[in-house]
Amino acid sequence: MKVEIWSDVVCPWCYIGKRRFESALARFAHRDEVEVVWRSFELDPNAPRLREGDYADRLARKYGTTREQAVQMHERITATAADEGLSFRFDQARAGNTFDAHRLVHLAATFGIQDQVKERLMRAYFSEGEAIGDRDTLVRLVEDAGVPADQARSVLSSDTYAADVRADEREAAELGITGVPFFVLDRRYGVSGAQPADLLLQTLEQAWREAHPIPQLTTVGAPGGEEAACTDDTCAI
Repeated sequence: MKVEIWSDVVCPWCYIGKRRFESALARFAHRDEVEVVWRSFELDPNAPRLREGDYADRLARKYGTTREQAVQMHERITATAADEGLSFRFDQARAGNTFDAHRLVHLAATFGIQDQVKERLMRAYFSEGEAIGDRDTLVRLVEDAGVPADQARSVLSSDTYAADVRADEREAAELGITGVPFFVLDRRYGVSGAQPADLLLQTLEQAWREAHPIPQLTTVGAPGGEEAACTDDTCAI
């Protein structure tokens, strides 16, 4: 089974959704046969490389609320994240453009460590106050996760994987994805938002059943034939 997840590294619900999906996957009987692919989605493609200013002030302007209300919003989502074992520090978050981060996630896929890089970038942004749009910072972070620094620098000094990021975003639009996280299972099911782990598990199981139906075998001339089965609680004995 292939699970594609559209997300952004500065999306708090994407990080929460990642943890919930991991919890669901850990309980999924066929977890070793699931391929997880991270797809690119920029929440703010026009963001500067390094965005100045207070996070709460920006949130208040975006939603037309007071700064106090914005802080309360942060407190609520921080508590939700804590329930999933995550530590959010919005007071330290250093926002910026995530296009380069997405390119490096594509690079990580060539090493088979896409998930590790995604995790490292999210943790750096939400818990450690790292500047997510700074290229030197990005090189250091992905190197922590196993990507050779020289290859990361080479990608960032070129337009490598730019087309891959744009292709992910075009495909998101074609699929009608307008918000993240968004989970697509075998191109059969789509799950929008950081849904509870139980619901994600149910969706995994349903998608697996549809992709792997149990064959019904019959043996010609077998004793009992079709009569040797029950269809309700009044079956013949």
